[in-house]
Amino acid sequence: MPLQVAVCGPRHCTEDDKSHAYEVGILLARAGAVVICGGGTGVMAAVAAGVRAGSGLVIGVRPNDTAADASPDLSAVIVTNLGEARNAIIVWSADAVIAIGGSWGTLSEIALAKRRGGIPVITLGSWTILDRDGNPLPESVAVASSPRQAVDLALAIRQARHQETI
Repeated sequence: MPLQVAVCGPRHCTEDDKSHAYEVGILLARAGAVVICGGGTGVMAAVAAGVRAGSGLVIGVRPNDTAADASPDLSAVIVTNLGEARNAIIVWSADAVIAIGGSWGTLSEIALAKRRGGIPVITLGSWTILDRDGNPLPESVAVASSPRQAVDLALAIRQARHQETI
């Protein structure tokens, strides 16, 4: 079974976020990972375009009752009619989560993934999670400085799984 990586990010994002998401999409596709995203605009559309450019598979999980507004670069669309609750579907379907940029929805996906536990959560130009004294939380997210590093951290789970089977 291929590694499934969720890429989360806002629909209203910066050009840097779009560029990072596109590159993450290409890199994940070339690594053979299946990408799961929200399937909309912004970071979601950019990662879908990157996956498509890398000849990979990208699944969009939509919050509404229709796929009409889904990114045209998606390989498949799951219509949930669950609103923001679909964020739980995205992170529970993933072996790793990469968050690019920041919005309240992206923060909720990071929180849901951390609450789930057992999977790497990587941020790239996204939220920094601190305690009330301003210190990073123990076992917080991994902070990447580039799309390549974000993908490498997400793909490290594949290596860890391989080591477990040896």
